[in-house]
Amino acid sequence: MKCIAFIQTKGGQATKASLEAAGFAAGIGEAVAVVSGDLDGDGGLGSVGIQRVLQGAGDLDDSQLGRLVSAAAEHEGASLVVCAQDHLGKSIAGRVAVRMNAGLIAGVTVAPDGDNYTRNVFSGKATAQVKGATDNLVITTTPNAIGMPAASGATASIEAFDTELGERKVDILEAASPSTGGRAPLPEAELVVSAGRGMKGPENWGLIEDLADAVGATTACSRPVSDIGWRPHHEHVGQTGIAIRPNLYIAVGISGAIQHLAGVNGSKVIVVINKDPEAPFFKAADYGIVGDAFDVVPKLTEAFKAL
Repeated sequence: MKCIAFIQTKGGQATKASLEAAGFAAGIGEAVAVVSGDLDGDGGLGSVGIQRVLQGAGDLDDSQLGRLVSAAAEHEGASLVVCAQDHLGKSIAGRVAVRMNAGLIAGVTVAPDGDNYTRNVFSGKATAQVKGATDNLVITTTPNAIGMPAASGATASIEAFDTELGERKVDILEAASPSTGGRAPLPEAELVVSAGRGMKGPENWGLIEDLADAVGATTACSRPVSDIGWRPHHEHVGQTGIAIRPNLYIAVGISGAIQHLAGVNGSKVIVVINKDPEAPFFKAADYGIVGDAFDVVPKLTEAFKAL
């Protein structure tokens, strides 16, 4: 099977989510990557199994990107297109599916079993096996769910790809990315330290940042914390915020309402710190510490620093 992987870049390198999507495609069949704009070398794509990269024009809007990916699929005779399940990937996947008259399976979390793809349903409480019913298929992969293959050290070849993209329909007047303090963006973070109203006020958030720094983690928060202005909204994780799947999720002073759990229950390991032994979050935790966060977190931070 021939596959196309749509790649997003940052600083000339493929993003982590795009590398996972590319590795997913390479594990299914003969995969070719498509990228818009500049690349630093091959952007790391050869190391995940991509042998060729089609490099299109830069500074494209979503409509033009959809045309670029669709044209690349037609050029290569590819029947499968893979994108990362993020804001841009979802926009491109829908456009490409329409252009290719293809089925779309969103949020795949496991490498395929034959023609079956696994995705989460009911806010992560169950999984579904889905099979495409069309000749062409578009897949989006959930970031940090499938993981990347072991780096091979190989390098992909770069080929200029020029095609008719139509007129630009959207002009971006200004773009601003939320500051993460040098930490990984939440959708890509493998380690996350999150806190809730148990921290009692924004003036105490230094304890959470110290723990995150000791672990090398990204900080997050529950919805009530962002709603009352203690933390910025881009740190809100949960059903109505950002859904994440880190390898480690440390929750401090969060009760564990079902809406919060829906956004974090894909975490590989969940550690809960709460002084209420009846907090619902303990039922979902792999490890739990019953105690006051103001006593436990500084000791945990020092223990991590010692390691």
